[in-house]
Amino acid sequence: MLSDEQENILSYNGEVLIFQLSKAKCAAEKTTRLHVNRMAYDSGTKLFVQKSSGLFSMHGGSLNIKIVRCSCTADFRTGINLPCILMRKKKNNSVFKYFLLLLHSSNKFEQCLNFKLDYELKNDIRLLNGPTVLWRHAKKLFYVSTKTCTVLSASVQFSSIEWADEIENEGIVVLGTRTACLPEEKDGQTLSLSDGAIWGSEFVVYAIENQKILTGICFLPHAYSSVISCVHVCRTAISRSQFRTSVVAITHKKQLIWFQDGLPKGICQLPYEEPCSIQVATTSRNDVLYVVSFASGNVCAVQRDSFQVASRWQEVTSVLVDDFIGTGTEQILLLFKNESNTDNLSTFIITDLGEVSYESNINCKEDFPPTEELQENGFLTIQALEARLQAGYTSVRELQQHLRLKEKVLFESCCALIDLVQEREHILPTAEEEGLVSLWDDTENLHPLDKKMTLTSEVPEYLIEKLWQRVVDDSLVIGVKITESPNLSLNDVSLSLVMEHDFTSVSPVIECQSKIVKLNKTFSALSISSCQMEPQPKRIKLDFHSENDLKKEYPRRPSKIPSDGAKTFVAVTRLSPLLAFRDICCMILLHAKRRKYQDGNLQESRQLTLLCGKISLCLEDISSGKYSVNLLRNDSHCTGIMEDIFAILAISLKFSFQIVSSDCTLTPVNMWLLSQMECMPIKECPENMFCHKLGSLHGTIFNWNLQTPFEGTLTLFCRNQTVLFQCLHSLLGVLPPTCKVQPLRLESKDILTDQFALALEKEMVTLRSSFSSAVSEVENNLTLSCEAGKKMSKVTVSSLSDKKEAVRQFREELQNEQKQSALGMNRTVSGALYRQITLEITEAQLCSDTIAWRLNIS
Repeated sequence: MLSDEQENILSYNGEVLIFQLSKAKCAAEKTTRLHVNRMAYDSGTKLFVQKSSGLFSMHGGSLNIKIVRCSCTADFRTGINLPCILMRKKKNNSVFKYFLLLLHSSNKFEQCLNFKLDYELKNDIRLLNGPTVLWRHAKKLFYVSTKTCTVLSASVQFSSIEWADEIENEGIVVLGTRTACLPEEKDGQTLSLSDGAIWGSEFVVYAIENQKILTGICFLPHAYSSVISCVHVCRTAISRSQFRTSVVAITHKKQLIWFQDGLPKGICQLPYEEPCSIQVATTSRNDVLYVVSFASGNVCAVQRDSFQVASRWQEVTSVLVDDFIGTGTEQILLLFKNESNTDNLSTFIITDLGEVSYESNINCKEDFPPTEELQENGFLTIQALEARLQAGYTSVRELQQHLRLKEKVLFESCCALIDLVQEREHILPTAEEEGLVSLWDDTENLHPLDKKMTLTSEVPEYLIEKLWQRVVDDSLVIGVKITESPNLSLNDVSLSLVMEHDFTSVSPVIECQSKIVKLNKTFSALSISSCQMEPQPKRIKLDFHSENDLKKEYPRRPSKIPSDGAKTFVAVTRLSPLLAFRDICCMILLHAKRRKYQDGNLQESRQLTLLCGKISLCLEDISSGKYSVNLLRNDSHCTGIMEDIFAILAISLKFSFQIVSSDCTLTPVNMWLLSQMECMPIKECPENMFCHKLGSLHGTIFNWNLQTPFEGTLTLFCRNQTVLFQCLHSLLGVLPPTCKVQPLRLESKDILTDQFALALEKEMVTLRSSFSSAVSEVENNLTLSCEAGKKMSKVTVSSLSDKKEAVRQFREELQNEQKQSALGMNRTVSGALYRQITLEITEAQLCSDTIAWRLNIS
């Protein structure tokens, strides 16, 4: 029989986990049991019911075993969040043994970590991803994880730890306070006592994995370091090498303060003393609530939009935030004290302060606040609802404006279709009149030139920026970089290599294979991703103010590439036949079809042959490595010039594979690239990784596009299929057996062109049939209404007996004809037919737009 029980409660995937540590009566007992009960909310009975349970037995002195902390952390082996329990076992001679348990979905416990200390963990204990145990002792920061398996200490001293979590590109980051280092004045004397009191403490941010101190002022001002008791970091991002943060913090003066990029933006006065923790809940209406717990057992919820207290509760034993009812959003679970029932889940409230509200066994006299507090709660709730109503009204107004714009577009489209069917000329309104913008990214000329000046100006049609050559294995790669004029376009481009020497036995024209690489601001041509992403959405016209706001929020990235773009044309030929001539000089010719445009219309189209320059080649230069590819390897990346990357891509074979995992994340793929394949990101295009592994794999380029944690696309640029098989064999060795690796078919332009033509034809047929059905329905309805009105008039007139009745009837007939005339002017269709037409047209346009986008990037 159990004499004592220690209990901890944790939420996990909408379930409530209750951990109970059962202790025996005497020290002679050598076994202690850790029980876990999985409880889920039953919407039928409105109660929490037990789904399953588990048991873990521990040997040794049971009276000294204790649950230190429970949390949900990610296992680095699978990337899946699992419940984690830190246990403590006290041994003789004041030695404490700690071990970490992971609870799997089968209710089996796994001991993943253990370590010994000569002191007891008491202050600032955190369980983080890995799992990693982090704590503070004697102003020092210590941590241990399943990767290190040994206790390590940081070089930075902490007076307290306020927050710790994982940040992208930085790993685990700790935010805390420390004693400030007083700066010295220019004459070497220290600051005054008053300044020392102000600088008595400061915030410090420390990245554990990188072992470096980050800028703490981006999170919180140093002036708040002595009054902050709890911190929650809502958002972190890096922009221009600086942190962009959103933080909420609790002070000792009963205040909840919101900081944006280190500056205070809002403050809320809390209703109770001694706030101790804060949680964040995202509710069903996309509203964010800050749930603050107090040491006295009270709880309050603060709404983010109004930043005011929306509700509060008393005598609360536990507060959990999760999706307990399975709606896809989070709710707050409040557990209350109940003297008559030992079950912790017998008295509870599930609420999101909106649509969701479930209560069980709540005693109004004991648990609800008095009338004054109820009135104050009602006032706070009304304020929060008013703020939400104002935000909703703004959203409705924006939607109405957007709907009016859509109706205008649909009306003009219907008029154009009517004119097309009736073979009449349709005059389209200007874009400025309709408030529309072109679907293409046209560049606007703010200072238009005179037409005569434009035609007679001697601006070069195209500019050859660079001619280069590289030697890769047994291939010679020649590249020509050309910048085109905005009014000119080159199509069907190819390169020719013509030898200058007079060789009678061989042809002067060298056989080669031509390719094109187009650079844009994000180097999308280098990534060459074969996954089917969504095309960019079509834009609506922005007014002056909204366009300025958009530029402020999403600034354009700087680029040295002109607005009309630069294209690099590459030719690849075999090197060994050329070396037979010892010294060789070749002319590079570019063949293309030139198209000239004026005011958006095609003016001229003709074949073009352009002399790009000459190249020379000799065996001495090849032996000295003059034209070799040289990618330098630094600590974190490899770097080189773009021509080297173009050369590798030109001679490589491209293969793409879709990798899907059903039970674990695809974290091992990135680890495989960095460790086994010894890959490093290319500085000029970091989405691509260069393999530095010695042997045949050296020079292979990888592109890993992780679409979701369980699905991604791996693209390889390798020299031959043997290298491809070696890479796949190595990759399958690190992936779980349940992962599926499927090759992706790379579509050619000819196939996409045929598909695009069929999609456009289907779109036109859909438009014609939809319009015909709409016109037929309107005409039928109008004809039936007119015939019914005429029949009614004839019957009524024939039965008239006197003149007054005849005048009244003719007046009604005239009004009826006026209504029929107005009905004929206002031609509408039924809602069902309108929805059907809209759906069919949208599906057809979406299909053609997707194929056009794929054809554009291919």
